[in-house]
Amino acid sequence: MKTFKYQFTKLIKALIYVALILCAVGFGITLYQVIRYGLASAPNPEYKIIQYVLMFAVSVALAVILVSILKNSYYAVDDKYFTTCFGLIKSKFEIEKVQTILLDTKLNKLSVYFKGEIKDGVETEGQFIVIVVNEEWYNDFVTAILKVNPTIEYRISCNEDDK
Repeated sequence: MKTFKYQFTKLIKALIYVALILCAVGFGITLYQVIRYGLASAPNPEYKIIQYVLMFAVSVALAVILVSILKNSYYAVDDKYFTTCFGLIKSKFEIEKVQTILLDTKLNKLSVYFKGEIKDGVETEGQFIVIVVNEEWYNDFVTAILKVNPTIEYRISCNEDDK
């Protein structure tokens, strides 16, 4: 299996790190409140328990999701499937259903287009995804998919502006 790591922009990475810091701050503030005030200040301790548990759970869950996005985001190509993984979310596509791979040099985007399906005698439009990897890996990625299914159309678009 050939794996290609998802390429985040610097802004997205910075926002994820800021969100992780906010998770830690939220966890710390909640812990401080538990230690400092406990349940004695609440007229109904059940509500305070629910509040503390929810604050801990949200902080930890968000941190887990953000770390998994940073560490476990990739594209993979094996003998039958093209897999996209974005944190905890994983999708598999059959390479046999890939119709076209398009490299748009003007926008510097690599897109994979899938064949449409026929439902009730009507052909639906196929879906597509944009591959966000390091530019130097574009050729390796295309080669890995074409090795599995050489009938896929590979196009390079270099449209110029009409200015």
